[in-house]
Amino acid sequence: MKIIVCMKQVPGSTKVEIDPETGAMKRPTADVRTNPFDLFALEAGLRLKDELGGTVTVLTMGPPQAESMMKDAYAMGADEAVILSDRKFAGADVLATSYTLSQGISLCEGADLIICGRQTTDGDTAQVGPAIAEHLAIPHAAWVAEIVKADEEKIQVRQNLAGMTQVSELPYPCLITVDKDMCVPRLPSYILKKKTEGKPVRFLSFDDLPDKDLTRYGLVGSPTSVERMFAPPEEKRQIYLEGNAGEKAEGLFEALIGNKVI
Repeated sequence: MKIIVCMKQVPGSTKVEIDPETGAMKRPTADVRTNPFDLFALEAGLRLKDELGGTVTVLTMGPPQAESMMKDAYAMGADEAVILSDRKFAGADVLATSYTLSQGISLCEGADLIICGRQTTDGDTAQVGPAIAEHLAIPHAAWVAEIVKADEEKIQVRQNLAGMTQVSELPYPCLITVDKDMCVPRLPSYILKKKTEGKPVRFLSFDDLPDKDLTRYGLVGSPTSVERMFAPPEEKRQIYLEGNAGEKAEGLFEALIGNKVI
């Protein structure tokens, strides 16, 4: 079985900078980590590989620094790693991001199963995975909480949807997005880290993609735009109330009214 796991590096803290002109988040160069949801996706892929055989390829769109994330994926058991990196991809919204990733998947000669994390902690749209499937015209299931069973022809999953649980069966090729806590991601192996130390990560640029229509990539290919984005100011205030219980309750009520909390 050929499995592709889509991953992403995200800011490691809430302190991020916003470009005032484009409304896009400035990608940090130091404080970054693997998107937590993607670790569950990688673990799910590795477990299927252990069960059914095959290969796991990790794919990301991002700057060259994402190579460190791919090295960690090698140390966890991934077989191949591909980074789509080009200035032309910068500023992409969900549509442009998912299209770029779908092009990368095509360059990897497709997959039986594509696994994505439910969402990213820097975007929280939970739309990129399903959008990739739409670009590739393959079936997909989102919010997967459990892989019930899988064989060489199909996969059966349990989805936690709003107000209900649903079991779906999908033929390959297909895509699933997995929720957190569906499994426990393994730690990178020191033995695998040493074994894959010199293993190359494949870099692909815009020029490598099959579709070279610039209007489908990056900021230019993003039909949605943010009118205004800003980091909320940090503000901590404390109010001390004196008196008995009744006086404190009255003081609290006045404070809430004065701050328009209620």
